[in-house]
Amino acid sequence: MKAKNGLLILTILVIGCKKPYNPPAITNNASYLVVEGVINSGADSTFIKLSKTVNISGVATANPVLQATVSVQIDQNNNYPLTELGNGKYGVAGLNLNSAHNYRLNIQTPDGQQYQSDFGPVVNTPPIDSVGFQIQSNGLQLYVNTHDPNNKINYYRWDYKETWQFDAKYQSFFVTNGTAIVFRLPSQDIYSCFGNDTSSTIVLGSSAKLSQAVIYQSPLTQIASTSEKIETKYSILVDQYALSPNAYDFWVNLKQNTEQLGSIFDPQSSNNNGNMHCITNPSEPVIGYISVCTVRQKRIFISNSQLPQTWFPTYPYSCTADTAYYCAQGCTNQVAIYLIPPGSGQIPINAVSAGPAVIGFSNSSIECVDCTIRGTKTQPAFWK
Repeated sequence: MKAKNGLLILTILVIGCKKPYNPPAITNNASYLVVEGVINSGADSTFIKLSKTVNISGVATANPVLQATVSVQIDQNNNYPLTELGNGKYGVAGLNLNSAHNYRLNIQTPDGQQYQSDFGPVVNTPPIDSVGFQIQSNGLQLYVNTHDPNNKINYYRWDYKETWQFDAKYQSFFVTNGTAIVFRLPSQDIYSCFGNDTSSTIVLGSSAKLSQAVIYQSPLTQIASTSEKIETKYSILVDQYALSPNAYDFWVNLKQNTEQLGSIFDPQSSNNNGNMHCITNPSEPVIGYISVCTVRQKRIFISNSQLPQTWFPTYPYSCTADTAYYCAQGCTNQVAIYLIPPGSGQIPINAVSAGPAVIGFSNSSIECVDCTIRGTKTQPAFWK
């Protein structure tokens, strides 16, 4: 018994003496410039996003660089200035660059630091042949096809924007005006909305080891069979960028360092040697690779009617409908208490009648009735 007590005391002492350990990588306060985007050599706009790295142990998740001076420089020293668009984003309308010249990005931050990318030639991105999908047992696999008829372009990167139409769990036919429950007008509909998202992973493809410069069914993203994205109609807009071998290596390393680490069997971290440099402080790391290329796009739509009828979306909230009565439990006016005051948290769905008289309203929470809390009523211009 004494031995057991001694072991218990020793265990408590060991646990009590533990101190939190924050490795230097977490507590390091250094903040480095992150440069995202490409110099679009075609007729579409060029967008560059500037931010600073944030401390892993801090509360901030984004640190955009504001009031910077950004321009595209030609090897003849001419410049195309970019306009600040807000939240660290800078842009310029279609540049239509001459492929006979080389180009680079110049940046000056408000603290006086100057950054440049290496001069690079224009890389002409081949068109996207098609974007398609395969129906699998648990959802959709979306893919892209492309090829270079000149058999020169072997490396690609893709990103995409998703848009989908979805419905709330319950459709509300009534609304409060602050003093009573009245019929909801068509302009007040909150049942059907549009959601959107952008790619959050690095999507790459290579035909370098093939005899022909052909990319066939290269995976883009997956959508679960239970996802709201395919409840009604879904659209994806794919951007395609041709890469130089050095640019491809940069993105491969970045993908390994940010997405594929976690076990001893994953690729180990390596240096991300981009083509951005700090001119005023050459020892300062800069994160980013600026390519000069045309950007190709293709959009497709997928309707629910194209998918297995056994697939049903899973609503993201647990929803139940209740009933509020004008007179209940000793004639307490539940409608006046729970549904009429604006901001009460419950939304009337439909009327509950006893003969010709309306005696109350079914209702549910905002999350289950109002689609605008996570989407928009505005139909995109490209929707069809």
